[in-house]
Amino acid sequence: MTKHKVKITPDKKRQVDEFAKLLAEYPIIGIINLESMPSKQLQASRGKLRKDVIIKMTKRRYLKLAIDKVKDKKPGIEKILEHCGGMPALMFTKENPFKIANTIKRSKSKSPIKAGQKAPFDIIVPKGPTPFSPGPVISELAGLRIKAGVEAGKIAIKEDALVLKEGDVCSMPLSSMLMRLSIEPMEIGLSLVAVYENGIIYGKDVLSIDEVKLKSDFTLAHTWAFNLAMEAEIINKQTVEFMLMKAEMQAQALQSASQSKSTEE
Repeated sequence: MTKHKVKITPDKKRQVDEFAKLLAEYPIIGIINLESMPSKQLQASRGKLRKDVIIKMTKRRYLKLAIDKVKDKKPGIEKILEHCGGMPALMFTKENPFKIANTIKRSKSKSPIKAGQKAPFDIIVPKGPTPFSPGPVISELAGLRIKAGVEAGKIAIKEDALVLKEGDVCSMPLSSMLMRLSIEPMEIGLSLVAVYENGIIYGKDVLSIDEVKLKSDFTLAHTWAFNLAMEAEIINKQTVEFMLMKAEMQAQALQSASQSKSTEE
């Protein structure tokens, strides 16, 4: 069976060569999904990252040709093709990938979910008051399996309601209601799917580090380690001062107990 070679114009060849050069030059290569990304927000995100990264788009078949040119020098680089779904683009940088991922995360903005979009996570309408006056809205809410009633002259949600599970498609009535309730579960911004570095692919679950939780975990781990060292009487730079203070207090307590016993006798 004869293989058909991909016909490539001089212009596309320059594009392939440009991508091959970027793949070879940059140690950090991110895969971004631009699906459902408005051009205005794309330009704004590019502006925020301009000094740190280069973002380029091309067709998957041309990207494969560029990868073929550098795969001998960049082990595992072909694996990025497995993550090029939706409308892919590549991000080239020499910055720490976790720093870039955090910058991208902070640059995102909240947005309502539109009819036909998939829920990024379980969407819950919380219990509590709404801005709606009593009327047909109660029936609309009931139709969406949201229990509601009238409290203090306004419609109130009686209990938390799971209206959409992660991955489920949003309907037009639900989209409209969530918008009226000011619930914006979607995020507009670059979607970093994965990052290649030194032959390793980091998925978005690894890149999406909660900095506040991470700091809290380190603080808690330090506290546990310190308490364990004190209990085990391990002397080091962190514990020596406190162990001397503890020893002094124990000595004073022992002296006081001895004096009290002598007085009683």
